[in-house]
Amino acid sequence: MGLIFFPFRYVRWLLSSLRRSIGRAPDYVIFVLESSLPTLPDPPGPFWQRFVSQPTLSVKELGERFDAIGRDPRTKGVILHLRPVPMSMATLQDLRELVSKLRAGGKRVIAWAPFYTTGTYYLACACDEILLMPAGLVRPLGFSSTGVFLADALARLGIKADFIQISPYKSAADPLTKSEMSPEVREQVTWLLDSNHKELVSAVAESRRVEPDAAAKLVDASPYTDAAALEKHVVDGLLPEEELPNRLGGRDARARIATWDQARRRLRAPRPATGRGKYVAIMRVEGTIVDGRSGQLPIKPPIDLPLVGDARAGDLTVVPLARQIAADKRAAAAVLYVNSRGGSATASEAMRQAIELIAKRKPLVIAMGPVAGSGGYLVATPGHWIVARPGTLTGSIGVLTGKLVTGGLFSKLLVNRETVAFGQHVTLEADDDPFTDEEREIVEGEIARVYELFLEAVGSSRKMTRDEVHPIAAGRVWTGSQALERKLVDELGGLDAAVRKARSLAGLGDGVPAREVRAPRRPVPPQAMPSAAAWIGYVLEGVGLLSRAPALAVMEFLPSDPE
Repeated sequence: MGLIFFPFRYVRWLLSSLRRSIGRAPDYVIFVLESSLPTLPDPPGPFWQRFVSQPTLSVKELGERFDAIGRDPRTKGVILHLRPVPMSMATLQDLRELVSKLRAGGKRVIAWAPFYTTGTYYLACACDEILLMPAGLVRPLGFSSTGVFLADALARLGIKADFIQISPYKSAADPLTKSEMSPEVREQVTWLLDSNHKELVSAVAESRRVEPDAAAKLVDASPYTDAAALEKHVVDGLLPEEELPNRLGGRDARARIATWDQARRRLRAPRPATGRGKYVAIMRVEGTIVDGRSGQLPIKPPIDLPLVGDARAGDLTVVPLARQIAADKRAAAAVLYVNSRGGSATASEAMRQAIELIAKRKPLVIAMGPVAGSGGYLVATPGHWIVARPGTLTGSIGVLTGKLVTGGLFSKLLVNRETVAFGQHVTLEADDDPFTDEEREIVEGEIARVYELFLEAVGSSRKMTRDEVHPIAAGRVWTGSQALERKLVDELGGLDAAVRKARSLAGLGDGVPAREVRAPRRPVPPQAMPSAAAWIGYVLEGVGLLSRAPALAVMEFLPSDPE
């Protein structure tokens, strides 16, 4: 069918290109980055959602817009208007790569901000110029991480978290079980922050053309007022946004600056693809891994709710999609994008087995997003090649399980609960009392078995023995740079690097398209608009995820996303 309509699409593209060539393209296109960008576009939601929320611009879509600007010889470049939005280091590194690619194509990229934070300054360091609004600031640069520990607060309510972990580094439940940060977690947070700090210093050194020691001193000397930032060469200029056309224009003319919506009608569109033939299939495992179907909150809450409020990747959704890609003969290679803190061990294993089916039939490359740890790492093990950003949080190869004990809470409320049970261990997961010694021994055996299977999968994938894997496993979390040193990943890069590698492994040319594959939608009955009760129900369901034995999960309070 695609071949039948291709001539019509080609003629339409040709006419559109002629029309766009006649008009005047802008000199610069300005993008206001005021929210975090997911790597891939959000999956299509219900029809009503279009009226209550705007689609989020993804890194992939921004890259396509940059490509359009790069193709048009009439444009000079891009202006990034940066706002302080928390973004993971991996996402910032995605954006830095887009900037570098545009600059390599001969375009200029200008960063402008009313003030800079660590994240925005790290991104700005990839640009040709860093401009600051007069009276603006460069805020304190660096990284920190704050853990919140609720054990004492829960005890006041009569609640106790009773969790069993494969090692102290497997710290997903620590916010519920501990009153303070453990030495192992403090050690882990330290090495993660140190890795990110080195990335920042390296970026500053390259941007400011100074030695690493001088760049480290520049970071430590922050914050800076506007005058001090200019004097110390932290920024390249001070000017209001309204003066950008004068600065970027020639002697006799102001530069023409347009938004993307204004510019896209003037920029040349890419040549249409035939829609047939071989392609690279992209699929995703994004969000908390659960037994069941994938889902997400219909409208994102104003605050981040790690794990319990995340999108969810369900095995009943991911497994059929993996089978579909494995059976598709036109999918000559596949890329699995993973952005997950993990979750259910059984769902993770079901996904791994289905994804392994893809790897047996065609080249499979893994692209890790901001976090691909625990169950998120397990589903990556079938890959022939693993790509991660330097700032990706990965590893956390370990297991934990447990429950929230609420007997004390009901006692405080003068609520009496009585249980009649048949089966010696049927109440093992009941929330009345902590595990007995016998029950604890049973649960420890369960997670030990899952951990051994996890080590076996990692060892087989990475061609390492158990004794080689265990010292870098046991729940330890690494950045992508550290994971590369420990042979847990193969290359530092993003989704584009993974697609290039998949093409190479399959012997495909650079022009072979890559596109995301989605499973056919299930018919669903009409749904009411989301209510507060729907949000609360979604979150409460997530609270129970860690209590389903066993679990493969990592909390992402380490380190915090830089603004």
